[in-house]
Amino acid sequence: MNKANLSNELIFYTSAEVADILKMNPQVIARKLQSGELEGFKLGKDWRVSKEQLLRYLDRHSNQNQARTPEEKVVQTFFEARKLKSIPAARSKRVCVLKHLVSMLDPAKVYSEVEINNFLRPFHSDISTLRRELIINKLMVRSSGKYKVMGWNR
Repeated sequence: MNKANLSNELIFYTSAEVADILKMNPQVIARKLQSGELEGFKLGKDWRVSKEQLLRYLDRHSNQNQARTPEEKVVQTFFEARKLKSIPAARSKRVCVLKHLVSMLDPAKVYSEVEINNFLRPFHSDISTLRRELIINKLMVRSSGKYKVMGWNR
């Protein structure tokens, strides 16, 4: 890739430009950058925010992403970019997260343990806990190393 193409692809805004784009006070933008709420690069005394970083920030704070039900709110809290940030400690929240995961499986299919592991791995590294929780909470049944989605209202 030559320098001309690279400069056309990379678009950076100063913190003052970001404040102007978002119609926010520059000090608020500076605090968001310092706290990491808004991603950016500190170059010297000022910050630079790429177009992609600004778009990610806007996507995370869009009212179009707001949950409509308490269950959706729990899912949005614990998932980021289709990855489970942590397994909820509270049982009610954990069940919401597990129901969200199992809703992506085919209820008519019988899965091997390897298939379930491969399904869960992109969401969280502790696949054995997730698999065990799916069984404990009666969202799946395991028999002879095979897994099947239990009938529940999605």
